[in-house]
Amino acid sequence: MTIKEMHFDVKMKLNKVDSQSYRNLKVPEIDWALNEALELFIKMVAFPRIKTRLGFENVQRNTDNIRTLVISSGTLPVVGNVFPITGPLNYWHFISGNVTITKENCTKQARIKIRQHDDEFESSPFDKSSFEWRTVNAVFNSGGLSFFTDGTFAITSAEIQYVRRPAYIHNAGDYAGGTYILPSGVTLSGTQDCELPMETHREIVDIAVLILSGQLQTSDYQLKFSKLNFNNLNN
Repeated sequence: MTIKEMHFDVKMKLNKVDSQSYRNLKVPEIDWALNEALELFIKMVAFPRIKTRLGFENVQRNTDNIRTLVISSGTLPVVGNVFPITGPLNYWHFISGNVTITKENCTKQARIKIRQHDDEFESSPFDKSSFEWRTVNAVFNSGGLSFFTDGTFAITSAEIQYVRRPAYIHNAGDYAGGTYILPSGVTLSGTQDCELPMETHREIVDIAVLILSGQLQTSDYQLKFSKLNFNNLNN
């Protein structure tokens, strides 16, 4: 769907049959609900907080649904054993990664292994970073991705695969004057279609309609919620 088609679908699913009960919803309001739905959809299929059978690459459908946002950072330098993940990377969720490590005159590629902050991995001879076993431990903090070495090798560069943040979908071109300003101060004009594959668009619209139905306290909220549950059960 284009963003215009998503707007049409929202209005069709939100309005009662043969009525225009909620025709006065403004473009920015529908856009806001669609983007909240998009974020919830990505979190649900990619990285749910509670481990269930949902989750990125847990089933092929989920992998396909999120594939357009999975990218590589490219090889970037590591300074002070820190790989920054803010700024132009538009980073959202880590998937996997490798680092280039050097020891004396030898250079290797090693796998990044994400650790919990309270793990005692560096004090364990079996779990600490190792040049020979090509494994480098890392944790996330405010600086980005922080790497650990055993003191015998250096980390020169890294490349990560991750889920990036999607573009803010909007239909500003159909708003009065063809533009509007977000609460953040960003001015939108024209249109921005959803970047996820086409097969996800109706589900995103369904979530947006559920959000709007809850805000408007419509009588068929439970029916719309049941439809979403049915969709998730049918992978």
